[in-house]
Amino acid sequence: MFRTILSGAIHGIECKSVSVEADVSNGLPSFLMVGFLSSEVKEASERVRNALRNSGIQLPAKRFTINLSPADMRKSGTAFDLPIAAVLLAALEEIPEESLKDVFMAGELSLNGRVNGVCGILAMAVYARERGMKYLVVPKENAKEAAIVSGIQVIGVEHLTQMIEFMKDKTSMVSEHINIEEIFQNSQKGLLDFGDICGQERAKRAVEIAAAGRHNILLIGAPGTGKSMLAKRIPGILSPLTLEESIAITKVHSIAGVLDKDNPLLTDRPFQQPHHTISPFALAGGGRNPKPGVISLAHRGVLFLDELPEFHRESLEILRQPLEDKEIHISRVNGNYTFPAEIMLVAAMNPCKCGYYPDRNRCKCTPAEINHYQSRISKPLLDRIDLYVEVEEVTYEKLSAPRMKQGLQSEKMRKNIIRAGQVQAQRYEKKPYCFNSELDEMGLLEFCALEEKEKKLMEKIFHKLKLSARGYHRMLKVARTIADLEGEERIREHHLKEAVSYRKNTMME
Repeated sequence: MFRTILSGAIHGIECKSVSVEADVSNGLPSFLMVGFLSSEVKEASERVRNALRNSGIQLPAKRFTINLSPADMRKSGTAFDLPIAAVLLAALEEIPEESLKDVFMAGELSLNGRVNGVCGILAMAVYARERGMKYLVVPKENAKEAAIVSGIQVIGVEHLTQMIEFMKDKTSMVSEHINIEEIFQNSQKGLLDFGDICGQERAKRAVEIAAAGRHNILLIGAPGTGKSMLAKRIPGILSPLTLEESIAITKVHSIAGVLDKDNPLLTDRPFQQPHHTISPFALAGGGRNPKPGVISLAHRGVLFLDELPEFHRESLEILRQPLEDKEIHISRVNGNYTFPAEIMLVAAMNPCKCGYYPDRNRCKCTPAEINHYQSRISKPLLDRIDLYVEVEEVTYEKLSAPRMKQGLQSEKMRKNIIRAGQVQAQRYEKKPYCFNSELDEMGLLEFCALEEKEKKLMEKIFHKLKLSARGYHRMLKVARTIADLEGEERIREHHLKEAVSYRKNTMME
């Protein structure tokens, strides 16, 4: 007796179709699983048999063959346990064959029949809806996550017996529902505020520009000047997430296995702050069965690298390609994987090893030591950073002055950034860009055209700073963002002058 049901395998951040097939025939009793399987998938035979037995179903002494098709695609993970059990029961006529139609199923089984949660359910739910499936049967702990996707009935089961009951009678269980509007109402609550930071008006202005155009920024200053405080408050001034963006971010976190089950939909922009000892693979993603790394977990949000020169050189150099392409490409024998990497890079560093250069009253580093410390960051990586800003030490007068009303400053910055974002969205409505930082050469020619006076100024800047072509283009993009913040249609001289002030840094000379 042959039966089949639809399931899926995670490949990168997408779900690929997998048909779980079962054939029960007379012959020497055996339980054979085929279809290019990893060890954890092969072990499903023991989990399924024990789960069935402990649920009161004894398999007869027959020949069981399970095939996961297509056979040329490697399958990994434990999400095939539940569909294997369902298709076996259908082949044994314990559940009706018709019940398998229009059903997508995934879940891990314990030996006692309990259904455990798995990673990547959101990607599977999106795929099941695209395939026109009517029902999605998943572990109960993944049900809220799957219910984010509308247009498909999500059935959360806690035990194998519940799955059997549902397959015999589709009306026996109620589908899962969540209130997405209510979830979004609680977004951006509890975020840190720029009003907590004393002084640092120039640094705040640079951060506002970076956030408005999604530019990469490097904060340079002595210890204790507030670099980390500035960086941690950036998510609170970025434009709110759309539902589409929220699902895209949640999908990455779900596949990586770091999604909070109590918060099935991420409604705040990600903020990732890895320690400087992080390995290149943990940063970019990878492994035998590649999963997203920290860069992808910061997708559509902020990646903050504190103490930038302390990171391994290999880890920093991995950033170069994602910062340009907004994607991470990983090649393995079993296939090629692509992970998203639309990030705003925020980095912080001391100007020297002791941290106090150029204050020669406190800095005891020699010129060679300063040069060696700063050279840990390669020029190609620095060239991909749009703004350098010196974070000055705060005076006693500013520290002791009355604080601004909490929330006022971030709220004002957010309004400016949202307004500039709307200008960019309108300008690039029919173009392949969302923010100024994404402009390519053709986009720069069209949207960053300079008049004669501005061209002469840029020529002087280009030769004086000895800019590369990439550095020149990035300065134009920053000037375009400054103009957007001021509501200007064209880039003017003062926009270019402000942009160059964030490109030339005295500490890094």
